[in-house]
Amino acid sequence: MQNKRRAFVFNFRNMKTLLSLAFLMSLCVMTGMGQVTYHADVAPIIHNACMECHRSGEIGPMPFTSYEEVSAYGPFIEYVTSIGYMPPWTPDADYSHFVGERVLSAEEIETISAWVDADMPEGDPADNPGVPFFPEGSQIGEPDFVLSMSEPYSHSGDMTDQYQVFVMPTGFEEDITVRALEVRPGNGAIAHHAVLGIDIEGIAESLDAQDPAPGYESFGDFGFDAYQNFFGAWVPGAQTLVYPEGIGRVIPAQSDVLMQMHYGPNAVDESDQTEINVFLTDGPIDREVTTGIMGPWTLGEPFLIPPNQIKTFHGTYNIPVDVSFISIAPHSHLIGNTWEVFATSPNNQDTIPLLSIPEWDFNWQGFFTFPYMTKVPGGYTLHGIASYDNTSDNPSNPNDPPVLIEYGDNTGDEMFFVFFDYVLYEPGDEDISLETPLLTSVEPLDREAPGVRLQPNPASDRIQLLAHPRFIGAFWTLRDLSGREVRSGQFKSGNDRILIGSLPDGVYLFQGPEGTERVVIQH
Repeated sequence: MQNKRRAFVFNFRNMKTLLSLAFLMSLCVMTGMGQVTYHADVAPIIHNACMECHRSGEIGPMPFTSYEEVSAYGPFIEYVTSIGYMPPWTPDADYSHFVGERVLSAEEIETISAWVDADMPEGDPADNPGVPFFPEGSQIGEPDFVLSMSEPYSHSGDMTDQYQVFVMPTGFEEDITVRALEVRPGNGAIAHHAVLGIDIEGIAESLDAQDPAPGYESFGDFGFDAYQNFFGAWVPGAQTLVYPEGIGRVIPAQSDVLMQMHYGPNAVDESDQTEINVFLTDGPIDREVTTGIMGPWTLGEPFLIPPNQIKTFHGTYNIPVDVSFISIAPHSHLIGNTWEVFATSPNNQDTIPLLSIPEWDFNWQGFFTFPYMTKVPGGYTLHGIASYDNTSDNPSNPNDPPVLIEYGDNTGDEMFFVFFDYVLYEPGDEDISLETPLLTSVEPLDREAPGVRLQPNPASDRIQLLAHPRFIGAFWTLRDLSGREVRSGQFKSGNDRILIGSLPDGVYLFQGPEGTERVVIQH
């Protein structure tokens, strides 16, 4: 089966090469016949799309932080980017968009190909935009609570995947409202993704007690019917979703937070003790986030996938009132093939495209957050269409020869679910961004001296500086990577908005009072 796929992929690559010759010729014309080099042309692509995971201590199996490291894998990088396997992003960006998209443009893919074809010239190091800054610790601030695995979990170095659920008792005496849950992996080299949930009945704690290892093993879900309590997901490089003001989720008193960790294959024994940062809302919320579920009961037919067939199922879900979608997550197992989710008006004259995954990959699933809150009017019908490839041509099929597949939690079983987080609609929701401004501090900041926060970052033409009151009146400077001053000013308030436009795209160093250095990415 692997040989069949490999032959197809290489045939596709050869065809792609022939079809792209005209583009490569135009690329040479556009660059004045100049040579594509690593520092000037390839490094910006690697920094933006690869280095989040491909650096020391992260899930990428090799680092891509220098010319030497990248050029050592140049043909491999060209191959996996040309077929769309890397960077990992399963939604179709031509169908709908989401926060944190990792999608290379055709021009970027061809730039990598042209560089490899030219024998990977290094170029002038002065042309390198500089290694991007990756915040240590929390991406979004000081948490109100930290939930942690009770003890480290040891992942064997036997090159196998592991799905382990960890139970984190909250101990909250009353219901609390949260604006964000931030997963902070203890070992990024093996932490592949996490799915969060809430247990209010103590079932997970009982399952944990039956497993001698920390947590308990569960492949497809939390090991019991907890679908109503899914609470989000995390993958490497994903931005933490912070709900807009007045919106939040409720963690019931004395409940347990569940975290299903997927640990990727590794050649040596590793341990992990992941934490979850809990951020409370500033006050009571006006709207509570609810998770809607389209499951196999919406199909109108038994969920059975015969052997040697590609089977398609179509589920529907009626939207009774106007709602605003925040995120969406389809879910199937190993023989999942494609997904499409959309909403239609009662007369079928209007269609709202929500999500398309033309090549499902169980290993790269998650909750996909819309860039803005997305209205779905009452009376519309939500559609979920999924196909499953239960043939011997599917290299992910766990059964050879194929067998009848039914619904179930185990590896060889299958599922059909669409989870969607939403709130009741209010006018103006369409203008509410769900992009999360990230902290860019070089070092962790204590609660008493939160320093300066820049948002948004990356920036376009305007950036907002949120400064601690003790910095008001202090001076700041913006420099390029050569040290040249490009902007300067003085903090006049704790909420300054500063125009930084008319600057070339690139990375700049913001320097304020001592201890408030930040990196600003301008584009």
